[in-house]
Amino acid sequence: MRELLVFAALLAVALSTETFVGHQVLRIFAADEFQVEKLKELEELEDLQLDFWQAPVHHEIPIDVRVPFASLQGVKVFLESNGIHYFIMIKDLQSLVDEEKLHMTRQHFMPRTIENFNYASYHNLDDIYSFMDLLTSENPKLVSKIQIGKSYEGRPINILKFSTGANRPAIWIDTGIHSREWVTQASGIWFAKKIIDSYGKDPSLTSILDNFDIFVEIVTNPDGFAFTHSKNRMWRKTRSQNSGSSCVGVDPNRNWDAGFGVAGSSGNPCSETYRGPHPNSEPEVKAIVDFVKGHGQIKAFISIHSYSQLLLYPYGYTSKKAADQAELDALSKKAVDALASLHGTKYKYGSIITTIYQASGGTIDWTYEQGIKYSFTFELRDTGRYGFMLPASQIIPTAEETWLALMVIMEHTRDHPY
Repeated sequence: MRELLVFAALLAVALSTETFVGHQVLRIFAADEFQVEKLKELEELEDLQLDFWQAPVHHEIPIDVRVPFASLQGVKVFLESNGIHYFIMIKDLQSLVDEEKLHMTRQHFMPRTIENFNYASYHNLDDIYSFMDLLTSENPKLVSKIQIGKSYEGRPINILKFSTGANRPAIWIDTGIHSREWVTQASGIWFAKKIIDSYGKDPSLTSILDNFDIFVEIVTNPDGFAFTHSKNRMWRKTRSQNSGSSCVGVDPNRNWDAGFGVAGSSGNPCSETYRGPHPNSEPEVKAIVDFVKGHGQIKAFISIHSYSQLLLYPYGYTSKKAADQAELDALSKKAVDALASLHGTKYKYGSIITTIYQASGGTIDWTYEQGIKYSFTFELRDTGRYGFMLPASQIIPTAEETWLALMVIMEHTRDHPY
C-alpha cells in the first residue's frame, strides 16, 4: 500500500498535480479564549501551510485544519505543549482523494439524455456544462441557458432559467462559489433535474414556477472548480492574479459590497479569506451583481456551501439584527425541520455572525441590503467526518433533504409577496 501511495505521489508531481499524501485533518477543541488565541497564532504561520477548514473563532466551535505531512509533528507538539485537545479526523487525505477519483473514473460515461446522467457521482466542469446543454435541449419550453459573464480565465458563467412566462419575479439558487465544496455543485445538478421532473406533477412546485422564474447557477466559480479537478482538489478561491503577490485568487464570498474590508475577511492575498483589492473585483461576483441589479425582481436568494449543516441568514459583517430577523428565523426553523424529516440530518440555524463567526463582504449580506428579504446561505453535509471530501454516496441524500428546505423557502416567498 505504501508503495502505491509513493507511486501516486510521484505520478502526480510529474503531472503538476498537488497531492496530499500523509496530510491529516485534525479536529481541535479550544477549552477557552486563551487557547483560541494560541490557535490564531498558529494560523498566522504561513510556512506551515496549514489549511483551516473551520477557523479558530471561539471556544464553543471545533476547529478543523488540514496539516501537511511535513508540519504534522510540529503542529502536534504545539497543541500538546499548550494543553489543547485534538484528534485525527482524516488520517490520510490523499486516500480519500484517490477513492474519489477512482469512483469518478468508474462512473464516468457520456450520457445522451438527462435520464442517463449519473446524479450520484461527482462531475467536472465540461460534464456539468454538457448536462446544462442536454437539459435545455430536451426541455426548451421550460428551461433556457443564459451566459451572464466570463470568469477571470475566460470561461463562460452560465445560469439556468426555469420559466413559464414573461416578466416574473424570481428566485435565485447558486452552488459552488467555493470551488472545493463539490457536494454543492452536485446538488445543483440534482435541483435542476428535480425542477424539470416536478413541474406539472408536484402542485406546490408547479404553483411556484407558474408565478416565479427560478435561476440556478450550478458552477458559480468555474475557474476554481476546474482547478480542483486538474491541479488542487482543495482549492477554494477564484484564480485571479493578485498584483504584487505570487499568491493567486480571491475568496468570492468576501468580495461583495457589504461591510467590505471590515473584520471577518483578510487583506492578505495568501489567505483563504482574502477579500480582493476592492468590492466586485472578481468577474464571477460582478456578473451576479450586474444580473441581480438588472433584473430588479429577485425575491429570494439562496447561496449554497458546505460543510457544517447550517442554515444562515444576514448579517455576517455586523452584529446588527436584520430588520426581518424574526421572520427569517422562523422560516429557517421551518426549513431545517423539513430537511430533517427525510434522513434525520440535524441543522443549526441563525444569523451568520451569531451562529458561526463574523464574515464581511458576503453574498447574502449584499443581497439583503439590495432589498432581497429572503436571503439565505446553506452549509450542507457533513459536520466534519469527511468535510469537503463527502463521499459520492451522500450526494443524492444531501440534495433530496436540502430540496425540502428549499421548497419551504420558495413556498414562503410565493405566499408572502413584498
